[in-house]
Amino acid sequence: MNGGYQSMPKMKSNRGAAKRFKTTGTGRIRRSRACAGHLLSKKTSRRKRELRKSGFVSASDMQRIRRLICV
Repeated sequence: MNGGYQSMPKMKSNRGAAKRFKTTGTGRIRRSRACAGHLLSKKTSRRKRELRKSGFVSASDMQRIRRLICV
């Protein structure tokens, strides 16, 4: 069994977080914007258009998100 020793178990990424965040080529983490799921009739066209754009995770949350998605 793999050379007579037991290796450490693999790190598992948080699947919920992995579906919500993507890593860019430079290492920044992209996220989608909140408040775009429902109750869209009361929101202005401009606001809905802005919500379609993705944003970046803030620097204060970066380490926490990296740990969740195992980057």
